[in-house]
Amino acid sequence: MCAMNAVRSPMAEALTKHFFGKSVYVQSAGARKGEFDGFAQAVLDEIGIDLGRHKPKSVEELEEWEGLNFDLIVSLSPEAHHKALDLTRTVAAEVEYWPTMDPTIVQGSREQKLDAYRDVRDGLIRRIKERLRS
Repeated sequence: MCAMNAVRSPMAEALTKHFFGKSVYVQSAGARKGEFDGFAQAVLDEIGIDLGRHKPKSVEELEEWEGLNFDLIVSLSPEAHHKALDLTRTVAAEVEYWPTMDPTIVQGSREQKLDAYRDVRDGLIRRIKERLRS
């Protein structure tokens, strides 16, 4: 879960599905709904992962769509972390906070922006592999 389900959490979902397939059930959502982000798509394309079908959704939309039957909620932004903790009032899930920089705030050239997104992607890869292989 991240703030708008446009960059960090969709990347985490796609990476988890890529590395762990159907052995782990994963869905991403945002504290609120954002807009699709082309830079997130571009940095996943670089490593052969398609994000093209992702549609940003809020936690409320995810709950309506399929419920919130999760053992673990990983929050990637302060806003999402607060939302995740609120959910534990009604959902029996463990919550972990993985502070993850918002690459959309980086200014500069296209390449500088892409580098920020790559840093997020690579950090998520490390955290996901470390957490789910244990």
